[in-house]
Amino acid sequence: MKFSARRLFSASLAGTVSALLLLGSVTASAAGEVNVYSYRQPFLIKPMFDAFTRKTGIEVNTVFAKKGLVERLKREGRNSPADLIFTVDIGRLSTAVNEGLTQPLENALLADKIPAEFRDPDGHWFGLTTRARIIVTSKERVKPGEIESYADLASEGMKGRICTRSGSHGYMVALIASVIANEGEEAARTWLTGIKDNLARKPQGNDRAQVKAIKEGECDVAVINSYYMGNMVTDEEQSAWADAVNIVFPDQSGRGTHMNISGMSLTAASPNKDNAIKLMEFLADDQAQRMYAEQNFEYPVNPQVNWSGLLESWGVFEMDKTPLAEIAKHRVTAAKMVNEIAYDG
Repeated sequence: MKFSARRLFSASLAGTVSALLLLGSVTASAAGEVNVYSYRQPFLIKPMFDAFTRKTGIEVNTVFAKKGLVERLKREGRNSPADLIFTVDIGRLSTAVNEGLTQPLENALLADKIPAEFRDPDGHWFGLTTRARIIVTSKERVKPGEIESYADLASEGMKGRICTRSGSHGYMVALIASVIANEGEEAARTWLTGIKDNLARKPQGNDRAQVKAIKEGECDVAVINSYYMGNMVTDEEQSAWADAVNIVFPDQSGRGTHMNISGMSLTAASPNKDNAIKLMEFLADDQAQRMYAEQNFEYPVNPQVNWSGLLESWGVFEMDKTPLAEIAKHRVTAAKMVNEIAYDG
């Protein structure tokens, strides 16, 4: 089956490598195309790809999977048809780099449009959008100003009031790694142990589930990615959960709120490198940045692009400028720490 057989080839593969094999043997595409392996769902990225095709005439083909694309790239090796890999979280981007599946890129436009903290210093990955790791609090049970920083999550006043997803999830690991990067390993361990002691229940569910738990009175405070608030506000079944909480951007008098990214990497075997670079440049520029951010309730990585109206309504805030490349160095230590203190119970 040729990759170029369809404009957009996507499959929900239930996150298993065996399911990925059902895609069959994919051969390199013809000139005038670019091939993307994506952990991001097709509906989130297709509008930008369509706009790129209208502008350039270059077709974009996509393979989607929840898991296993890094393994697929390793298996395909030099014969891989993939030009770009799209994913969320600095962890997945770092994994692809560490596995030798990406190639460095020096590009003046990308360097101009994407702040240094949101791209790899060696050019192996580039941020597309950013998301804040915010704190949400019960409107009924948490007073304004009662919690203002990540450090406050470990305070005595939060005993039995906090809920989070698993500490081993990539979003939590990145936050812990950011604390290690800024405050050191021992301070981070003390902080994380304090949060564990303040949990209202065993870590479980996704970020939306934490907001639902606040609505239902199981806890008063949670840590989530900011775009989930946008998803819930616009979901008739979940809008009541969002309405039950206030948004807190932590550490506004300190280093700022921790940010993570969705991002892209140029694959080591890219058969359509020139086209792939053109797509990368397009996605970093104003039109696609605006579309991408509004579609996903995320912040554009390009600081020259205005936020969506919903995000603007939440207010301007100070972002943590710690380079994500530096934070990524502490991910292994952060993951070990979660296990060492038995955060998940």
